[in-house]
Amino acid sequence: MLTEYVEEALRRARYEIIEDEEPFYGEIEDLKGVWATGKTLEECRSNLKDVVEGWILLSIKKSLPVPKLGDYEIKEIQEAIA
Repeated sequence: MLTEYVEEALRRARYEIIEDEEPFYGEIEDLKGVWATGKTLEECRSNLKDVVEGWILLSIKKSLPVPKLGDYEIKEIQEAIA
């Protein structure tokens, strides 16, 4: 489930070239504050994946909502008490 969510987030990423030492910039508008840069598009995408994973973990730790992306959702699983 987590892998699919991250892959869906990366499919929604938008990339552009900026004037910087790391000219490739990517962001995921659906996930507030999630962006990364890289010297190549591949590096930018890899960095963005790391940021998404960290953003999810931090959101869960702080009990912040993680938006549903398409068919993918991250939510707490409630265990049934027997």
